[in-house]
Parts: sequence; C-alpha cells; structure tokens
Amino acid sequence: MKILVTGSAGFIGFHVTKALLERGDEVVGLDNINDYYDVKLKYARLYELGIEPKENKETLSTRYPKHRFIHAHLEDDVLLNEVFKQERFDGVCHLAAQAGVRYSLENPKAYIQSNIVGFLNILEACRHYGVKNLCYASSSSVYGLNESQPFCTHHHTDHPLSLYAATKKSNEMMAHTYSHLYGIATTGLRFFTVYGPWGRPDMAPMLFADALRHDRAIKVFNHGKMSRDFTYIDDIVSGILKVIDHPAIASSHFDTHHPNPSISLAPYRLYNIGNNAPVNLMEFIETLEKAMGKEAKKEFMNIQAGDVESTYADTNGLIEDFGYAPHTPLHKGIREFVAWYEAYCKKI
Repeated sequence: MKILVTGSAGFIGFHVTKALLERGDEVVGLDNINDYYDVKLKYARLYELGIEPKENKETLSTRYPKHRFIHAHLEDDVLLNEVFKQERFDGVCHLAAQAGVRYSLENPKAYIQSNIVGFLNILEACRHYGVKNLCYASSSSVYGLNESQPFCTHHHTDHPLSLYAATKKSNEMMAHTYSHLYGIATTGLRFFTVYGPWGRPDMAPMLFADALRHDRAIKVFNHGKMSRDFTYIDDIVSGILKVIDHPAIASSHFDTHHPNPSISLAPYRLYNIGNNAPVNLMEFIETLEKAMGKEAKKEFMNIQAGDVESTYADTNGLIEDFGYAPHTPLHKGIREFVAWYEAYCKKI
C-alpha cells in the first residue's frame, strides 16, 4: 500500500512510519517540524529514517527506498491537494497535530489552525482524491469531566477540560460528517499516555528522566494522587497498523434511537488505544528511579488546569475487532525507554 503519514517527525508518527516501511509499504511522510519542542529531536527521528529534510521540497530517504518526506504545513491546502493529486494514496494515517493540554492554555490559536483547519484540509483532500481509509489521532483527553472509569467509547464526551481536548472531539465529529456524506472510512484512535524511545520531551517520562539526570526536582502534580494508563509505543503501533489494514465499515448494530458514539450507519469507528491497566504516578516514578539507578528529588504541587486525576482505557473495541492486546509491562517499557534516553543524551 501507499500510505501518507502526517506528523512523521513526531513521536508516534516516526514509529508508525518505520513499522510500515519495514513491512514493505510505500510511505510518504509529512511534517512542518514546528518548534513546540526541541526540533533537534524531530530531525534526529527523521535522520533515523534516512531523511534530511528541505523546506517545501520532497526528500528521498537514503535508508528506505520506498520512503519520501515533505516538509509542509497542513494549513497549506494548495500544497496538500497537489500531494494528494499526484500520489493517489491508498490510505492516510493522520497523526500531525498541535499537541499538549497545558500549552493550549497559552497558545489557543495554534490548536485551531493545526487541529481544526489542518484536519479539514486532510478530510477535503481525502474526499477529492479518492482516499478510502483515514486513520487519525484523537485523545483520551476528550473524556473531560467524565469520572466513570474505565473510559469507554460509548460514553458521551461533551465536557472537555482544555481547548486541545475540544479540538480532538471536533475532529471526531468532522470525521463522522465526511464518512456519512462521502463514504470515507474514518477511524479515530483515542491515545492513552504513550511512552517509549524517541518520546516527546514535554511528557512525564522525558521530563522526569531529564530531571533525574540533571539532579533537579521532579514536579509531582496533585501531590502524586494521579494515575495514567501508560502505553508503550510498540503496543500503540501494533494497534494503528491493524486499523490501517482494516478500514471502518458501517455498523448493522447502530440504533438511531439510542446512538452509540463509537459506531455509525456510516463507515466510522472510534477506539480507545491504551494499556487497559492504569499506573499510579508514584509507582511510575519509582520504576523510572530503579531503571536510572538513582532516587529523584520531588516537588509536590497542586493539579494543573486542564489535567484530569486519572485515565483508564476500556480497549474492548480493539480486542473484539482485531484481537488487540498490549503486552509490554511497565518495567520493561521503562527499561527500553531509559536505554534509548541515555544513548541519545550521549549524542547531543
């Protein structure tokens, strides 16, 4: 298959691109390489794929013959349409977005441009150029004020706590509209706290590891009374590939009088993708301390605006449809992450 992966310089996008290439697919990557976090890490991921990008130009990989990369913005609908017209993709894995719950409090307009305008441009390009399968990134953040756990895709998600979450909820609604009107198979994946090698430096694993390495205090929000459904990157990629290979179909079980938000009469589907096993924040820190061989200094703080106390994914949808089963225990995932982190730090 020929697949477009947006956000291919990002954490998940990099791993998905690599997995697709290593199984023999043709992949076109697209990313704007913005400076939300250190671009050195983004360029390092691309170099691992044999890419040395040039702005607004296509770059051929020196490592993977079936890989090309385009440095571009999703908001540039003219360029995006040219790419779709020329390439005629079999499928699109849309992972590009302005990420970060806390940053959305500081720079809300960036989320509208990337996550709303950019997503609309992807949908329109899929519509006009015959793409039949769109897999896209949603987020566990959409559950907002919902405290009924585990979070299930049949729960309603109408009370987001951040603009980031609101944009992801909007993406799900926009996708359904295009599935209904134009028959595009769309599948949204609500990611739950992904971690592992090449992870984002604005997320807890990297923040904590960096603080430990430099003997700084770890900021422990809500005084440690938090839990997350930490999910190792390999398990996330496994689920994404299953969705790429199996486009959504209309459901014969959809009840128009009692609608389930995760299915439809249109070819539309929503899944949680997580570990289905939440971990207390203090346990996570202890596991990281053991892997790095030192105890962390800790600064206990109140919960931040936009954060939720806990996340817990009900992954029955992926289990029933694809036999999806995350298999990486926390201690192993953290060990793999720390090994990569320490090696990466020696290079920079």
